Amino acid sequence: MTNIAMWSGPRNISTAMMYAFGNRSDCVAWDEPFYGAYLKTTGLAHPMREEILGAMECDWHKVETICTAPAAKPIFYQKHMTHHMLPQFDRGFILKLQNAFLIRSPEKVLASYAKKHDEVSLHAIGFLEQAEIFDLVANHLGSAPPVVDADFHLANPRKSFEHLCHALGISFQDTMLSWPKGPKPFDGIWATHWYNAAWGSMQFDAPISKKIELPIALQKIADQALPYYEKLKAHAPKA
Repeated sequence: MTNIAMWSGPRNISTAMMYAFGNRSDCVAWDEPFYGAYLKTTGLAHPMREEILGAMECDWHKVETICTAPAAKPIFYQKHMTHHMLPQFDRGFILKLQNAFLIRSPEKVLASYAKKHDEVSLHAIGFLEQAEIFDLVANHLGSAPPVVDADFHLANPRKSFEHLCHALGISFQDTMLSWPKGPKPFDGIWATHWYNAAWGSMQFDAPISKKIELPIALQKIADQALPYYEKLKAHAPKA
């Protein structure tokens, strides 16, 4: 049994990555396990808040137990949002998982995030929390856990998956390179609000190459996030 936690911020090909793993014959996928607990604890008024709270386990203690338990198939893939791991949640369970980290440049994350959200902050895009969790895992292992850079992955999905699967101790499957259009049985209930583009996809698209110009306020957040991104990027495959 391999329980994989992929730690990412929002707007970072995390849904496509979940679809890739979910298309494996030996894998069960779980979409943002702590979203309900995060909303319940913070009181934030996210879209579909009441539906999410009603559909999910919102006790973070119980969510942690499920994350570390066996699933119906040999691989249990968990798509985690780093900012959902609030300071009052015990992160010790993370060390019982096979952890990997999905990163994307702050400018690209913010350019995408700002199209969907009026309020943007460093916490909302999860870079600080991602670096904290990375350090927790690296200190426990004595070496860096696997890091997937979104741009490298989009340009070289097969090579990127071969690196990642080897690091996680699982075999690579060609089925990870594409998936059927439309909703997936493991989508979170919020998918109807957020996943229209993901539902239209069937594979990883080429990375965006055009230069991004952010408003001053967003650029300040990108500058704050950059050191955390660069810290993890140093451990991502480049060829």
